[in-house]
Order: sequence, then structure tokens, then C-alpha cells
Amino acid sequence: MRHPSRNRPAVAQASNGLCIAATDLRADPGTRALRTIAGFELLKGLLAVALVFGLLDLLHRDVHAIAVSLIGHIGLSPGDRYPAMALRDLDQLLAIPLRTLRLAAGAYASVRFAEAYGLWSYRRWGEWLGTVSVAVYLPFEWDHLISGPSIAGALVIAANVAVAGFLGWRLWRRRGKAASA
Repeated sequence: MRHPSRNRPAVAQASNGLCIAATDLRADPGTRALRTIAGFELLKGLLAVALVFGLLDLLHRDVHAIAVSLIGHIGLSPGDRYPAMALRDLDQLLAIPLRTLRLAAGAYASVRFAEAYGLWSYRRWGEWLGTVSVAVYLPFEWDHLISGPSIAGALVIAANVAVAGFLGWRLWRRRGKAASA
């Protein structure tokens, strides 16, 4: 005869406050997708932090000259259309005070880390944060795509719509489960 405690599955705290079996989390069809999104958000936060440290490293260097050298190194002319646009954007970025850039990158990374944690640990607020943080960029991405259509822009929009739709679907499904409970 088996011990009664061995028949019970491990219990985890669900984001709605109810205890659910840990096996239910693995059986959830969206678990892998949710964890993938969480990992991607963590990566974006880490890249923002790396950007801050990279900016600090470049503080006392001629960044424009470094960029011109890199452009020449890959066989492009700094006067060509796209390299010139990149250099112009770099100059505009360098005109922003470093403190402002650090604060913006820190805030961005904090939101991404919170979202990654919330999604990884199946928190309802994480799904809300994820849905809102993806949806907020869609009008800007759509405007960018209309002004200069590209396959990359279309793929970014498609991915973000899929993520927002998936997270919205999870929230809607949870709402239905909570109402029936």
C-alpha cells in the first residue's frame, strides 16, 4: 500500500491565489510559449543593461570616428545612404545626456525584468504587463512599417501581435475559469 502523501501531486501557488497541482502547470498548452516569451524579455533587459555599460565604456572615446572606422571596415562608404543615416542617428543619440540614457535604459530593463519574472512564474500581473508592453509599441511599429515597408518590420509586427494575442487569450481564459469557480 502506498503512503497517502505520495499520491498527491506537488502543489504550486497559482497567480489567482488558488493552489493548483504542479503537473497542471506543465500540462498547460501555453507553458512553453510563456517561458519562451519570458526568456526573450529577460534577454531584452540584459541587452539594455549591457548597452548602459557599453555607453559608459565609450564615454571618453570618439564614438563617431569608431563608427566611421567600423563602416569602412565592412566595406561600406560612410557617405552612402544607410551608413550616413546610421551616423546621423548616432550623433543624435550622443547629443542626449548620458544620465538620461542611463535612466531610460534602467527603466526599460526594470520593466523587462519584472515582465520576465511575472511570465516565468505564471503571474497574472506578468501577463497583463506583457500584453500592455507589447501592445504599446504596435502603433509605432505599424507607422514605421507604413512609412518604409520591409520584411523585417512585418515580421516584428506579426511576432508582437502574436505575443499580445497569446497573452490576451491567456488572460481571457483565466477570467472564464475564475468566473466558473
